[in-house]
Amino acid sequence: MNYNFNENRQFDIIAIGRACIDLNAVEFNRPMEETMTFSKYVGGSPANIAIGSSKLGLKAGFIGKLADDQHGRFIEQYMSKVGIDTSNMVVDKEGHKTGLAFTEIKSPEECSILMYRQDVADLYLDQSEVHEEYIKKSKVLLVSGTALSKSPSREAVLKSISLAKKNDVKVIFELDYRPYSWNSSEETAVYYSLVAEQSDVVIGTREEFDALENRTTEGKNEDTVNYLFKHSADLVVIKHGVEGSYAYAKSGEVFRGLAYKTKVLKTFGAGDSYASAFLFALIRGKDIETALKYGSASASIVVSKHSSSDAMPSVEEIEGLIEKNETISVG
Repeated sequence: MNYNFNENRQFDIIAIGRACIDLNAVEFNRPMEETMTFSKYVGGSPANIAIGSSKLGLKAGFIGKLADDQHGRFIEQYMSKVGIDTSNMVVDKEGHKTGLAFTEIKSPEECSILMYRQDVADLYLDQSEVHEEYIKKSKVLLVSGTALSKSPSREAVLKSISLAKKNDVKVIFELDYRPYSWNSSEETAVYYSLVAEQSDVVIGTREEFDALENRTTEGKNEDTVNYLFKHSADLVVIKHGVEGSYAYAKSGEVFRGLAYKTKVLKTFGAGDSYASAFLFALIRGKDIETALKYGSASASIVVSKHSSSDAMPSVEEIEGLIEKNETISVG
């Protein structure tokens, strides 16, 4: 089964939301207290997805707000260099800083992220800085959950969704749930469900869908998809880590993608690389089952490397891993 997009558009994908700095521990297998050196990369879920998509050959654009400082310029220059259109990235003039994420790599199973997200520039994107003329040039608008956590960014995203729907642009919601960004689980569920109900494709982990539904225990996939199919969604992707992922189509078809064997270095970055390759395959006209393979293979490659954005793989790397067909067998 294939998924259809509006073909006559200048951009394949425009993402909206956060672009920030990742400082990844250069020293592995030690706690952050003892880590002395970090490498700098562009980070932030929608930025990573745009970077991954662009590296795979999609024409990507970005809507976001950058700090008026060295970090902001680094982000814009890097994204521009990998082929992303940055004409709608706005520079903050009120002194807000770039979000920072320090990562700790204690072991492949034990990675943590220390976030500095207080009053950051990306959450000050204003709805007046979101333009219909830009959004209508794209096949896809990619929205990520963290941008919904505070105003005015929240309203900017909601405006972008209404403009996308008005102009036949597919809305893709990557849940990207970060508990520390939110005041309460109830608040998360209100805005997540509001956006999920307006989205054509929703992608997330089982835990993220539980946050959307404000559950304290693990929900059932069939309940989640039945709820979303009552609204705009016609494709829902639910990821279960090493157990692989499932794509549910409104037609009733269910597809499963298995995870690929890899030497895991760290756990972060997997979701963004999964989304960029999954969307690349869908937009390029591949069927949903193949798109799941692309997503899984891309995630496996990125967790074996040091960065998230810089490690985004090429089409050749992804197809090479799929060809080897070394999947993790699960019951």
